[in-house]
Amino acid sequence: IDVVRGLAMDAPHRARSGHQGTAMALAPLAHVLWTRVMTYDAADPHWPDRDRFVLSAGHASILQYSMLHLTGYDVSLADLEAFRQWGSKTPGHPERGHTDGVEVTTGPLGQGVGNAVGLALAERSLRARFGADLVDHFTFCVMGDGDLSEGLSHEAASLAGHLGLGRLVCVYDDNHISIDGPTELALSDDAAARFAAYGWHVLDLGEAAEDLDAMEAGLREAMAEDGRPSLVILRSHIAFPSPSKTDDPATHGYALKDDEIREAKAVMGLPDQPFFVPDDVVELYRSAGRRGAEAREAWAKRLEASDVDRATWDATLAATGLPGWESALPTWAPGEALATRVASGKVLQALADVVPSLVAGGADLTSNTGTVLEGHGVQSSQEPGGRQVYFGIREHGMAAAMNGLALHGGVLPVGGTFLVFSDYCKPSVRLAALSRAKVVYSFTHDSVGVGEDGPTHQPVEHLAGLRAIPGLRVIRPADANETAEAWRLALEHDGPTALILSRQDLPVLEGTAGARLDAGAHVLVEVADPDVVLVGTGSEVHVCVAAARLLADASIAAQVTSLPCWDLLAAQPDDVQDRVLPPEVPTLAVEAGVTLGWDRWADDALGIDHFGASAPGGRVLEELGFTAEHVADRARRLIDDLHEEPA
Repeated sequence: IDVVRGLAMDAPHRARSGHQGTAMALAPLAHVLWTRVMTYDAADPHWPDRDRFVLSAGHASILQYSMLHLTGYDVSLADLEAFRQWGSKTPGHPERGHTDGVEVTTGPLGQGVGNAVGLALAERSLRARFGADLVDHFTFCVMGDGDLSEGLSHEAASLAGHLGLGRLVCVYDDNHISIDGPTELALSDDAAARFAAYGWHVLDLGEAAEDLDAMEAGLREAMAEDGRPSLVILRSHIAFPSPSKTDDPATHGYALKDDEIREAKAVMGLPDQPFFVPDDVVELYRSAGRRGAEAREAWAKRLEASDVDRATWDATLAATGLPGWESALPTWAPGEALATRVASGKVLQALADVVPSLVAGGADLTSNTGTVLEGHGVQSSQEPGGRQVYFGIREHGMAAAMNGLALHGGVLPVGGTFLVFSDYCKPSVRLAALSRAKVVYSFTHDSVGVGEDGPTHQPVEHLAGLRAIPGLRVIRPADANETAEAWRLALEHDGPTALILSRQDLPVLEGTAGARLDAGAHVLVEVADPDVVLVGTGSEVHVCVAAARLLADASIAAQVTSLPCWDLLAAQPDDVQDRVLPPEVPTLAVEAGVTLGWDRWADDALGIDHFGASAPGGRVLEELGFTAEHVADRARRLIDDLHEEPA
């Protein structure tokens, strides 16, 4: 434990950056978890039935990196020495996919709590469906005052308590320290009473942060609570056992330098030597890291002998479809009319039996967002295998839990809310993209077409904001058939997808049934020698098609291109981009949102660079210019303006 504390001081000191005090205080807890409690095999970080560890207090990342190194994961002492440096495996906060043994990407406070709820929910769901012989593990989460101050933790904890999520053990590091100073400056909550009110089992260990046996006993008592989540409260002292810095708020960050490190190491009996890790300590921890191999091998034998349907098991773990799943995608005939949110719901229902990992729900908007899974049970402690999740009015908690569900493996979560409320999901959406969590967002009511609810509920800037997130695939389909194709793209993608769907009915267009959109765009109305290109997304594409007819009546040849996914088109070679958007032809973009970004694809854009208005949706769209007549007029004006420009 003293060696771990030494590393917790040395790595941030070498980097001149980092958080030392929490890692020092929690070294005994980490020792108990990694050597006495958790089941894992350091040689196989992706073994499906391992216990999950979440450091929601991600600023204390050096603690997790030290334990990963010592127990034998692919994190070397040199990686610890390169803490927070370019190209290292030890970034400032833990990143899933960057460092072996890191389950979720944490750091923004509260996120790990929400992720842990998703991890525990995934474990319970899969255990109910496939049996305890194949799924039987725990989720451990370490969190601090900052995590419990963020609203996300309230949402996630409320959901976990309501669902009765056992096998979720959260340790609250109650050190009374925040960056500004003592937590009493801004926090006087009774965390124990709050979590008890949420329906959690609460165990206050008091001043036990140095008592290994007491911590182990508390953790094991929490693990025995199969019908509700557990909060284990641990009163610790930041930077202990530093003689000069214990309980000092400065040690929330980088405060122990040469003299302070030297005196702390003297108290612990460590040599004045950076990154001191003696062989006997390494062997003790490596032995703990190897201990789970026996459990993993026994699990593999149980899997081999199991009568579980292997095709279903494999597809579930991979979060993909059974062989031939694409044939389940529905199609619609031209002339039909339905909202893309409704079409998406029909696709989801059609896929439920052939994509066994699908779990869906909404933030109290399940039917509104097309995230209903009929016939597959409602997730609860009474029906733990239910694939319909009612997240409640908890957009932020829903999105964070979705990340945990996806990163656990075996679950492809679908979560729905109105596009305007994607703002409440945004921090978790960003982390989904950073960690490549395979999740699907059903963001509906996607424009001023929402109508009477007015500007507070009419998204205008949200598409641009989501498109700005690297790694998030944003798809705004033009009709029901493009919606089915968007689902195919989402299922084949290895990261998050945001489906942007309409409230209002949209006509099914000619040329969309069976059209592949791997390039992100396709030509819907093709003409031999276009005078203008009308490019649109979502509910504005059919307006472009109607405008093209008006232009044709005036002997103006208009090509219509549907561009549901900017990112996919941007990834195509120039010849593909030029085919759908000929660079020599004047191009008008039509989209009921801000015009930011459209200059990449078009010469002019008809959009909404202001807020909407409260009125019936059709009236709002008409007043703001989203009619065939107005689009045709703008196209003529664009052609005239470009012809008038001097050479």
